[in-house]
Amino acid sequence: MATWRCVKQCGACCYLDPTERPDLDEYLSEDELSLYLSLVGDDGWCINFDKATRECGIYADRPRFCRVDSEVFEEMYGVEPAQLNDFAIECCLEHIEDLYGDRSLEMIRFNSEVGILALPDGVA
Repeated sequence: MATWRCVKQCGACCYLDPTERPDLDEYLSEDELSLYLSLVGDDGWCINFDKATRECGIYADRPRFCRVDSEVFEEMYGVEPAQLNDFAIECCLEHIEDLYGDRSLEMIRFNSEVGILALPDGVA
């Protein structure tokens, strides 16, 4: 069984371009939407995403909507806690494919990390 986990140095969820997420107002409060929009850089990436290290600069203090947590996902998306694992995996697969491609190193690493398939020899 695949088990969701965040894969370091991916950042697919840090691409915040609102044109890619037209339904933000359906699951973010007015204050959260304002915060979300304030985090979007000119290139669509979160202003706290360090492109050199490919890591979040505020990870410990990131907003609620950036957290994969059963309570957050139930409240925001109506996802039951028992469904969070599968929902999070599908979200990541979609974002990674959209940004990097379905055969990208990011996709291979994610699939390996969550237990979907093994890394090919020589890929770490």
